[in-house]
Amino acid sequence: MAEVKIAAAALGTEHIRRLLVQYAVPAIIAMTAASLYNMVDSIFIGHGVGPLAISGLALTFPLMNLAAAFGSLVGVGAATLISMRLGQRDYATAQHVLGNVVVLNLIIGVAFGAAALVFLDPILYFFGASDATIGYARDYMTIILLGNVVTHMYLGLNAVLRASGHPRKSMYATINTVLINTVLDPLFIYGFGWGIRGAAVATVAAQVISLAWQFRILSDRRELLHFRRGIYRLQGKIVRNVLAIGMSPFLMNLAACFIVILINKGLKQYGGDLMIGAYGIVNRLAFFFVMIVMGLNQGMQPIAGYNFGARQYDRVLRVLKLTSIGATCVTTVGFLIGELVPRTAVSAFTNDPELIRLSVEGMRITFAFFPIIGFQMVATNFFMSIGMAGKAIFLSLSRQLLFLLPGLLVLPRIFDACTEWNGSWGVWCAMPLSDLLASVVTVFMLTYQLRRFRAGGAPLRTGA
Repeated sequence: MAEVKIAAAALGTEHIRRLLVQYAVPAIIAMTAASLYNMVDSIFIGHGVGPLAISGLALTFPLMNLAAAFGSLVGVGAATLISMRLGQRDYATAQHVLGNVVVLNLIIGVAFGAAALVFLDPILYFFGASDATIGYARDYMTIILLGNVVTHMYLGLNAVLRASGHPRKSMYATINTVLINTVLDPLFIYGFGWGIRGAAVATVAAQVISLAWQFRILSDRRELLHFRRGIYRLQGKIVRNVLAIGMSPFLMNLAACFIVILINKGLKQYGGDLMIGAYGIVNRLAFFFVMIVMGLNQGMQPIAGYNFGARQYDRVLRVLKLTSIGATCVTTVGFLIGELVPRTAVSAFTNDPELIRLSVEGMRITFAFFPIIGFQMVATNFFMSIGMAGKAIFLSLSRQLLFLLPGLLVLPRIFDACTEWNGSWGVWCAMPLSDLLASVVTVFMLTYQLRRFRAGGAPLRTGA
């Protein structure tokens, strides 16, 4: 345990660049693996089941985002709180946060999965399903929702491992999940003939195995944070702070759920079922680069949180700068691929010529302002990492609700009525336009906050 405390204390003394590499590289590998984890399902489904199955899978994205919203509400909030309490040497509170994470994930995971299963068909039709695609979406989501509590617990405990000084173990858990899923996918889809159901079973089975490994790690009494009696009773102060900090990613995912519903409905109205499949492919490709940036953010989070708790603001600013540079480089690579070789990327998911054509057109539009997305994501996560939940929530919602929502409501009609292109082009164009506008807002907010840091003022109000 003493060695773990020394490792945690290194967050306040070790060179920032070295720390960021130490924490971000495992997180990037893990998040890249998680992205590949999602892409593997899409690739096997696209080639093994068909193009309409890709559309059916895309229809599940809003529900998956909604499940992720509740997962991040607990996981991200708890990870940030643990990092800050370790920075303050408050090990007892950090221990109780772990116990509260287990109970909250159990309650929320079971409740969400059960409620969604009861109303699954009406939900999917509301999301834009048709008679041709709902069967695929239903078959996939039924299995996923039955294992929802496992997914929540797996993601929550992975966040705890990362925040408590075990970025490599967190990475291994994710990589193991991807490898197991990749092996099981073709076996269940092709070998057992389960089709899209097989992909879902493979996903849940892989998470069950990784969750068992996480439980084994956190049951070790030599760990600074480990399962023990007396930590599982929900404490109002801890729960409130976990939910307050986690509210930013929760609302971001909730807004993403609503936005994807509008995107699917708009694309279906103006382009049909295959257009939804095209968005599903483009979304998976964009998600790959976004997940790498999220890995960088996860590497930044314990460093920023610890040093902010220790009031070492120069180190906080340093990690912010390095993470922003790295994220911008990542999204610029995505931009170049999306504009120069989109057909090569899209062809990995399907060999259907029409679906490839629609996906290539959508990808070029969607990736138009992709280089600036990295900076916007880092700035949002930065505010969340130092406990400034209000600013993080505002930035999380600015792209989705202030800019993208009006664009999705207005631009398709303008394109359909005033141009030679149909309304689906308006749906695609709304996405990069919102990226641009949200980044402008982010620059102003971050500049203001950095001036306060340099002036020596960094107020933080959290409990627990």
